[in-house]
Amino acid sequence: MARTIEELEKRYARSENMKSPRGPMGGPRRGPGGPRGSGKPKNVGATVKRLCSYLAKYRIQLFFAFFMMIINTVTSLIGSYMLAPVIDKLWISVKPDYEVNMSAMEKTADRIITSVCEKFGSTTLAYVASGIAVLAAVYIVGIGASYLQSRLMLSATQGALQTIRNDLFEKLQALPVRFFDKETTGDIMSRFTNDVDNIGMMLDNSLVSLVSGSITLIGTLVFMLTTNVLLTMVTVVFVPVFMFGGGAIAKRSSKYYKGQQTSLGAVNGYIEETVSGQKVIKVFSHEPECEQEFSLINDDLRDKQFKAQFYGGIMGPVMGNTSQISYAVTLGVGGILMVTRGLSPGALTVFAGYSRQFSMPINMISQQMSNVFSALAGAERVFRVMDTEPEVPDLVGAVPMGKIEGRVEMKNVTFGYDEGKTILKNISVTANPGEKIAFVGSTGAGKTTITNLLNRFYDIDEGEITIDNKPIESYTRSSLRENIAMVLQNTHLFTGTVMENIRYGRPDATDEEVIAAAKTASAHSFIMRLSDGYNTLIEGDGANLSQGQRQLLNIARAAVSKAPILVLDEATSSVDTRTERHIEHGMDRLMKSRTTFVIAHRLSTVRNSDRIIVLEHGQIVEEGTHDELLALGGRYYELYTGKKELD
Repeated sequence: MARTIEELEKRYARSENMKSPRGPMGGPRRGPGGPRGSGKPKNVGATVKRLCSYLAKYRIQLFFAFFMMIINTVTSLIGSYMLAPVIDKLWISVKPDYEVNMSAMEKTADRIITSVCEKFGSTTLAYVASGIAVLAAVYIVGIGASYLQSRLMLSATQGALQTIRNDLFEKLQALPVRFFDKETTGDIMSRFTNDVDNIGMMLDNSLVSLVSGSITLIGTLVFMLTTNVLLTMVTVVFVPVFMFGGGAIAKRSSKYYKGQQTSLGAVNGYIEETVSGQKVIKVFSHEPECEQEFSLINDDLRDKQFKAQFYGGIMGPVMGNTSQISYAVTLGVGGILMVTRGLSPGALTVFAGYSRQFSMPINMISQQMSNVFSALAGAERVFRVMDTEPEVPDLVGAVPMGKIEGRVEMKNVTFGYDEGKTILKNISVTANPGEKIAFVGSTGAGKTTITNLLNRFYDIDEGEITIDNKPIESYTRSSLRENIAMVLQNTHLFTGTVMENIRYGRPDATDEEVIAAAKTASAHSFIMRLSDGYNTLIEGDGANLSQGQRQLLNIARAAVSKAPILVLDEATSSVDTRTERHIEHGMDRLMKSRTTFVIAHRLSTVRNSDRIIVLEHGQIVEEGTHDELLALGGRYYELYTGKKELD
């Protein structure tokens, strides 16, 4: 039975508050993207102050950028005013008996044009030509100022964004594994894409539009007042109409845009899941239900997009028509003033342009405010990651781990991922150099947790872990992890050649050492069958390779590292039996002379272990060799003989 639209949106739509649950043993649910809309910022002042700290380095550039912005706006306003005396001159040439009542600003413009015109003559044509020349000069200055403003602003904002991205990425490298266990990949990626892009849009466009709009609004109002106070009052009367109409439409539009983003997230999430699970869908003949559910959420997206685009689209026409009404009323009143009070035709013409221009910055500012708040909310999300507590620093006096024998001992270790919930209880394990220690037990028993503690992805609550009789806290984390090679169940391959992916285990390894590691891992033969051998390009996390081939490359990566301690965490759980044997041959060679910890559900893979430790509910219930545990007739015997299954 197909699910309802409410169920689908709840399950597939991404939002900041919909974190994927993560247990200590399992991985988080991965999403294709992160939250699209960031909502409203919670602390505008602090966020703005922090953004300004990134821009502080470019304060001189920003100062000149804003100065150029002012020049551009002023030249635009002045350029328009230069038309007034030109129109009056032409009007007087037609009606010489008409008395023109020029404003102070218009008289100033007239004097400037006249001073230029004196060099070419006193004719009306020369005056008009001089006026056009002055107008062109003013606009050229404005174009130059606009160009410089754009270059300076882009340089400053892109530099700030570069620093933000660098700081965010560096912070991610310093965060503990606990952070990545709790956060979804899609949400983290959203910080780099959606949120940082929103910040960039605000700095590049919205901020410029707000400052430019404010300057234009103030400048236009000043020029209007100097031209005619009464006409200015007529124009200002329509401001509340603009604000009310624009606000009402924006409020309704915002509602539907928010719903659109929710539906879009649901559609994207559903597509991602159905495409990745296409084999399962076909096996169970679930295509009709998928088509029905997709039609449901797609229709919902269409309806919400229609309403959002409709209200977003009518904003321009509504405000434009309101502006036309204001324009018509202004011209009507201005015509009356021409007849009754001698308002100059030039002044009326220029004022009409200012009247139409007056509403534009208001619309611009109102439209950009939502973008600004969205960007500030995104900035809060970015800064929240930056403010996350980093990994606990190395202890004072911690030293790099030199050459070690590989003796590992856990003494009465107790640990829990969350306060009040213990995962491991009083665990004591000793692994001598070169020994193979296997951990078996039910899911959630704490097997993987032990390896997490060994790598110091988490720090223990009680007890002690030592390597060569020294606490692991006495070593630097980087050197500790360099001496522990891991082969995990889920292999991650990076975009690059086969050679580069194997060398990831030790960047300074030679080609000969990489090839030797591949032979150790039983990977050399299949690599040579690839199109370009070791130079074959791997993309999409090894999508062109089988699971077994990816795992062999992972084993080769561990082999080339030459780490004296090896961890195999369910390394063969996702492959078939034939591939498992092939991998085991590689692992057997890899484990020679290394202290090895093996985690496995398939008990056949741990028979030759020096010691097998059976964990249940975070405690050691049995310990011994394969034969000893069978003779004991306990939990391991039940599991191996099939009398009981692993949970």
